[in-house]
Amino acid sequence: MKYNITLVPGDGIGPEIVDAACQVMDKVGEQSGHSFHYTSVLAGGCALDKYGIPLPEDSLKACLDSDSVLLGAVGGPKWETLPGHLRPERALLNIRKEMGLFANLRPAKLMSVLREASPLREDTAKKGFDLLIVRELTGGMYFGKSGRYQSEGGETAFDTEAYSVHEITRIAKVAFETARTRRSQVTSIDKANVLESSRLWRETVHKVAEDYPDVTLKDMLVDNAAMQLVQNPAQFDVIVTSNIFGDILSDEASQLTGSIGLLPSASLGETKRGMYEPIHGSAPDISGQDLANPIATVLSAAMMLRLSFGLSEEADRIENAVDKVLQQGLRTRDIAWGGPYIKGSEMTKALLSAL
Repeated sequence: MKYNITLVPGDGIGPEIVDAACQVMDKVGEQSGHSFHYTSVLAGGCALDKYGIPLPEDSLKACLDSDSVLLGAVGGPKWETLPGHLRPERALLNIRKEMGLFANLRPAKLMSVLREASPLREDTAKKGFDLLIVRELTGGMYFGKSGRYQSEGGETAFDTEAYSVHEITRIAKVAFETARTRRSQVTSIDKANVLESSRLWRETVHKVAEDYPDVTLKDMLVDNAAMQLVQNPAQFDVIVTSNIFGDILSDEASQLTGSIGLLPSASLGETKRGMYEPIHGSAPDISGQDLANPIATVLSAAMMLRLSFGLSEEADRIENAVDKVLQQGLRTRDIAWGGPYIKGSEMTKALLSAL
């Protein structure tokens, strides 16, 4: 089989980690008789520098015409003072919206060999955890009405959190269906004691749960969830929550694993086509120094092979290669705990060797 993949390397370390993932995919493709055709496009800060907009039409078209998209990272201090519609991150929001990608899957698992890197207490880390955050991606505050106006207190800004039954229903179904493939537990996170949008969220999720009697549902307020993730992350299986809550909690969960540089993500819609990306940022402070950890992007590529292309065996091989190099004690700087570390390109070579 031949698969057409649009690459959005983006800014900072993005080009480095996307290149590493392509090398790994090509290696797996050679072994299994599959081929991957890549089309690289500009989006984010690099597109702003060249075209004056974060997402050129040709870049968006390439994403829409692809079998799936692999993204590195966008943004950086250089563009932080731009207005909202010109920020590099707007490129990601628009790609997700135009591709109809409403479900963001962010796994977080504490590997036994990296327990020392986790900020969790030793007795908590020993229990380990393996959870999946299912974040609604195209609704809520990030896409609601926003603006500024003059009031007695001076200039005032507002952002609107809004969800429909349709939006909540479809993301809840993703969570329940996914839970059936794991440990059959869903925790729905909201702020129903304060927000009307969260009260509709809770009512709708409970309605969807009626179709999944084999899956246990638990409600949790977002402030309590933030605490519980630190106190006892092992209690969670699948977490389903809104756009803004999912954005915050998934970063918290990622840090509990020892490094944000290890965690992949998938953004999916009604079809198998998706966008895959590491959850970390562009890290401009280490860009071009060969210090970036490619593992999160490599694992994002593995998610693409499994979820969009149905290549589960090939995805397993990539994930096993990652486990193997970590078991060997190989570390990039972000997971070296102050000890010896290897360059990002050396980690890529180690993964290719493990394959």
